[in-house]
Amino acid sequence: MEISIKVNEVKNKDKVKAFATVVFGDSFKITNITVLEGKEGNLYVSMPRYRSNEKDENGSYIYKDICNPITAEFREKLYSDIIEAYEKLGANEENKQKGSSPVMPEFKVTVVPYERENSNIKGLARVYFEDAFVVGNINILQGKEKVFVAMPSYKTKQVDDNGKAVYQDYSDFLIIPIFLISILQPTVIKQFSFATTHI
Repeated sequence: MEISIKVNEVKNKDKVKAFATVVFGDSFKITNITVLEGKEGNLYVSMPRYRSNEKDENGSYIYKDICNPITAEFREKLYSDIIEAYEKLGANEENKQKGSSPVMPEFKVTVVPYERENSNIKGLARVYFEDAFVVGNINILQGKEKVFVAMPSYKTKQVDDNGKAVYQDYSDFLIIPIFLISILQPTVIKQFSFATTHI
């Protein structure tokens, strides 16, 4: 699977050293991957996450990953490549890591129907890329006329012209609308239809 990594250094932050963006197969992008410095000065990678409503035994909110590597081998390679790209920033070198082929990675979709009163969320989906990386928290939403797919996002500090909060996707398709409209969205909706009729 081809991946490329871009790292942006963060100045004046104690633990946060950089934010990384990873592109898979020139088609799918994950943003807000964080490079952090541990207590002993070691660097580590944290995938994009969200605060759940769950709390731990100390009453602190539990944070869950939006997406993550599936295998230990891919996790080790991805995280070491991200840290290497960060370390190269100081040497002013190109911070990209490339694999072998520029084709869209293979993927599969799983869907779980979801029902909650007064919610337009009808299902939750996950996309697995080449059995090495998974993106979760993909919402299947009921629009005014049809069902559509929304990628995981977070609330920014920005507001639009109407004073409403602006949301930014954690992950993004680079060949929109080709991949999202013609391949992923129909696949997710087909899996959703199948799941809701076979409950």
